[in-house]
Amino acid sequence: MLKVLAVAMLAALTQTAPNPHLPKPTYDSVPPAVPAGIQRGVLIVSKTNAWRHLEHIPHSNEVIAGIAKDLKRPSFTTENAAVFDDAILKNFSVVVLNSASGDFMTAPQREALARFVARGGGIVALHAAGDNSHKAPWYFDTIIGATFTGHPNGPDHIQPASVLIDQPRHPVMAGVKLPWKPADEWYSFDVDPATRGMTILARIDEASYRPGDKLKMGAVHPVIWVNPRTKGRVVYSAMGHNPENYDDPNYRLILTNAIRWAAR
Repeated sequence: MLKVLAVAMLAALTQTAPNPHLPKPTYDSVPPAVPAGIQRGVLIVSKTNAWRHLEHIPHSNEVIAGIAKDLKRPSFTTENAAVFDDAILKNFSVVVLNSASGDFMTAPQREALARFVARGGGIVALHAAGDNSHKAPWYFDTIIGATFTGHPNGPDHIQPASVLIDQPRHPVMAGVKLPWKPADEWYSFDVDPATRGMTILARIDEASYRPGDKLKMGAVHPVIWVNPRTKGRVVYSAMGHNPENYDDPNYRLILTNAIRWAAR
């Protein structure tokens, strides 16, 4: 009897244990203390109100901060979305949304970010910053322009795939060496973002991996693109699920190029 009770209690605890990949959504109202004197900085935000990429966020935040330092720009890393405030954003040239997922901004915070882009501020959005947990029309239209439909799972979750460059002369893709076949979690989308005004910089060769029938996009399976319709420069990369991706020389170069370009 005691053994049965112990098993039942363990099962109950297991069922109620929170999933660290799915934190309880929170909304921030008090902004973080940003160091004084930041000018033309890089703001790194990894706030997650949906799926949290526990595996890569700590390392990728460090890598991005290191890139900012190499570019001789100060950086500030936070998970507090109240940082999206006009008085704070004026100190930064570019915001990196590092797998920031879910509806993580309040309406006033989203409006402050929209004003930042409208006056020329840059956005570099990475991986889960483009998943389907983002519902706000401004965010969809400005940052992504397509709806995430899924990625391979099970044994095919992480696969190597060939990345093809459509715009080799674009500053974001400068210096990338081909052939390049990184292993990643490959996102699919409902449409080619180019049909909604985006410019595709790079895509995946679907013949080089197994997307699954429901996730096939065909000849144009985009992975990195920019929004040429905004005053601020906006870049999105669907890559970056694994911590190792941020140590890949080509991907680090793309991130460096993207931050430099977006920050003007």
